[in-house]
This record gives sequence, structure tokens and C-alpha cells, in this order.
Amino acid sequence: MAERDPIELHSGEQHAEVTPTEAEAGAVKSSRKKKSLKVILALAAAKIVIGAGAYALIDHDHVATDNAYVQADSAQVTPLVSAAVIEAPVVNTQVVRKGQVLLRLDDSDARLALAKAGAEYAKARRQFAQTAANSGSLAAQVNARAADIGQARAQLASAEASFGKARIDLNRRSELAGSGAVSGEELTNAKNAYATAQANLALARSAVATASATTSAARENLAANQALIAGSTIDTSPEVAAAKAKLDQARLDLERTVIRAPIDGVVTNRQVQVGQRIAAGSPVMTIVPTGSLYVDANFKEGQLAKVRPGQKVELVSDLYGDDVVYHGRVAGFSGGTGSAFSLIPAQNATGNWIKVVQRLPVRVQLDPRELAAHPLRVGLSMEAKIDVSGDR
Repeated sequence: MAERDPIELHSGEQHAEVTPTEAEAGAVKSSRKKKSLKVILALAAAKIVIGAGAYALIDHDHVATDNAYVQADSAQVTPLVSAAVIEAPVVNTQVVRKGQVLLRLDDSDARLALAKAGAEYAKARRQFAQTAANSGSLAAQVNARAADIGQARAQLASAEASFGKARIDLNRRSELAGSGAVSGEELTNAKNAYATAQANLALARSAVATASATTSAARENLAANQALIAGSTIDTSPEVAAAKAKLDQARLDLERTVIRAPIDGVVTNRQVQVGQRIAAGSPVMTIVPTGSLYVDANFKEGQLAKVRPGQKVELVSDLYGDDVVYHGRVAGFSGGTGSAFSLIPAQNATGNWIKVVQRLPVRVQLDPRELAAHPLRVGLSMEAKIDVSGDR
């Protein structure tokens, strides 16, 4: 039944209103539901057609992701000596060049250490020179001791001769003493002369032994002294070389009190102030090489079948939008997914395991000229699209 609007009837001053019946109202609602269902079915059919058309038109020559971020091989600046900071001429966001001074440390202790090492080096050189000079003196002493041996042997020969004569004289007088041909005094003198000659002989023998021992000691001293300098010069002597190494270390420590930029880049994350004492090896700031940035694009594992190093990549940053397109190339692939190298890797051997599609970082090298024209910073978001058409 067709829907009817209420009809007003006029009869004099009285008015009456006629409304649709309940059956008529139900018929209207049913008609509206049928129309809504037809619209929903039409929209669903349109979506199916659009989806099928989109699938047919998928760009199989490219793979893309918006899970990409700017990265850089940043240089962390760490002091190699411990000292207090006396000057910090750079600040965060400042552009620095390789070799530019970043920090100056108090070098008082380093200068004292250098002076001490220099004195020890000079002392070592003098000691070597003295040792070399002693060899000549000891050699002369050996020759002198050899002469002493000759003299002692000559004296021994003289003592032996005197002893022999005194013994003969004593024997003769002893034989004649019984006949009275020799007086008792003469016999006594002969005995005394014999005893004296015997003592002189013992003394001469002792002198020879002493001279021999002294000569042996002189030779040993000479050999020991020669061992200290044998096969080396004043510059190659172990003691001199060790002192020279300490001097070089002290000089190097003094140079390290001035910390310079290792690369060109931008200062960031500066964590040190003037007056602060810093320990060797503690990070004080980071230098980001903005001229050699790259992009880590995290592609799904199902997208990487045709990706190869060297393929062209087009990138768009959220910073500049679609107006600036960067051109790069695939440099390589990470050795593993991010989850594989996380602090606590996922343990999938559980009963409630759910498979999650993994992403593998792909390194994309950017064009330095484009970076110079439109600078980027580490951590900015990018969209990357790789041309894989050459793989087919």
C-alpha cells in the first residue's frame, strides 16, 4: 500500500486527522531495508571490482616501504687521557672540520711527565756512553794485571834462586860445623839466611797467585762491561730505547690533551663542560658526518626476493615532502633482522607462538650532491622505492 500523508478534513469549526495504519508503516520500513541492502551489495561489488583491478595493475617492477630512516657512521669522541677540561670551543649543532679543536684539557701533569721522561732519556744515553768508555779502562787494567803477573813471576824466580843458594850455604856450614871449621855464629847466620830465603820464596809465590787472580777479575769485569754494549749503539741500546719509548709516550700524552675532530660533521650530544674532569675512554660528544649519510630501509622479508646490491632507489623524506626526490643505490643487506640482534631475542619455541612478518634492513647509499643541496639528519623518516625491473 502506498504511503499516504495525513489528510485534514474541514467540517465547520471541527477538524479530524487520518493517520496510516500499523500495517502500512511496516511496509514502509521493509521497503527502506531492501533499498539499503541493495546499496551495501552494490558497494561491496564495487570494492571487489576495484580490488581486482588494483591487483591487476600492481607495480611488479618496484618494492617500496615507508619504514626507512636516515643513518650515519657517527664518530664518538672520547679522550685518551684523564684531565680537567679548560676549554670547550664547540657546541651542539656546530659544523666542524677534521682536525678542528673540540676540547682542551689541563696539560700540567702531562708537561711534568714529559720533562721527567726527557731527563731519564738523557741519563740513559750518558750511562751507555760511560759504559762504553769503561770498556777501554777495563781493557787497560787487564793489560796492567798481565804485567803484574810477569813481574811477580820474575820475583818468584829471584826468590827461588836466593832460596837455593841459602840452602846450599846452610848445608855446607852444617857439614863443617862438626870439625870446628865453621863458627857457631856463621852457622846461625846461614840458618837465618835460609829461613829468610824460604819466606821470600813463599811470598813471591803468593804474589804470582794474587797477580793471576787480579788479572782474571779484570778480564771478567771487561767481559761484563762488553756484554752491556755488545751489538748495540747508543740509539739501539735497550736501556736507551726504553727511555726513548717513555719519552715518546709522555709527548703523545701531552698532544692528547688537545682533542680534535676525527671527521667532518656536526657536533651533537655534547656531554662535557669547562672545569669537569673526564676519564680516559668516556664519551664526551658525537660527530655526525652529514655529508655521508645513508638510509636503512626495513623491507618485509617477502619483498626482498628480487632486491640486489646496486639497484636504483628513489627516496622521499618527510622533511621535504614529494617535492624533493633523492636517488640512491642498494649498498647491501644487514646480517640479520632487528629482532635477531635485540637485547632479549624472541623465543618462538612456545605453545602460543604467533608468526610475525620480519623486516630486514637494506642499506641505501645516497648521492652526496643531493645531500649537499637538501641536507638531512640522522633519524629522519624516509620512503624508499627500489627498482627491481633489472632482475627479470
